[in-house]
Amino acid sequence: MFIEDKIAQESMNTKVSTPKIIFFDIDDTLSRSGVIAEHNKATLEQLADTDIKLVISTGRSKAILPEDILALLDADILDAIICMNGQYSFDKKGRISHYPLSDEQTDKIVRLCQQSDLIHKFDSATHIAWSDENDRLREFNAVTPNSILDPEYYKSNIVYQCSVFFNNQFDKMQDIDFAQYDLKLVHWHQIGADILPVDASKARGIKDVCEYYAVDVSECMAFGDGMNDLEMFDLVGFAVAMGDAQPALIERADFVTGTIEEYGIQAVLEQFYTAASTK
Repeated sequence: MFIEDKIAQESMNTKVSTPKIIFFDIDDTLSRSGVIAEHNKATLEQLADTDIKLVISTGRSKAILPEDILALLDADILDAIICMNGQYSFDKKGRISHYPLSDEQTDKIVRLCQQSDLIHKFDSATHIAWSDENDRLREFNAVTPNSILDPEYYKSNIVYQCSVFFNNQFDKMQDIDFAQYDLKLVHWHQIGADILPVDASKARGIKDVCEYYAVDVSECMAFGDGMNDLEMFDLVGFAVAMGDAQPALIERADFVTGTIEEYGIQAVLEQFYTAASTK
């Protein structure tokens, strides 16, 4: 459903300068339930024939990026991927930037999770490692080779972020002042959140990728829907919120488009690949 005061009723008729890079969140922006919408895949394929670079910007761990997204990178449809909320970025040539958690940070995070009696996981470039299991996680680990049970994993491996899963929708570590530990809690679900260094964000990853490609951030566009997209929206030249985005993100957007099912991405980007096809 469109947000009436943020979107033109007749779709996007305002001409926007062609961006040099477009950054896309995955879940609920390009994909539903972990699978990219076919019309979004087709749009990326069309844009790949232009001079615009296409980059993923996600909170997901590198170890469990969707196969359909990785296939687009392998096929040179996507140019690069920023994952783990800006903590790690890479392209087909290799790593662009990374920001490992320090031993001090991981020790603090583990203590906070243990104090709250929460199952948590640490993400490396190759695995997600859980502190404990329940029936649901046991099923998930059984079909996800890179997802393992290893509460000590962070002690001997480079890790980039921690994810916590709350026991209910009401007790969400809100009594903890993360800032005093130079950390922050970023919600991505009603019962899930990431614990990150206070300076970590998708925006930092975007700055790294822009430097890598020698592009100014003001010449970039971004699409997103969640709270971990806030800093990204504040950074880029033109920020587009999906129609079912979080209200706080909508307030920061330059434009609000439709949902995936309403062809929201196409409403904004069609002007760029249509223009290219008529040259």
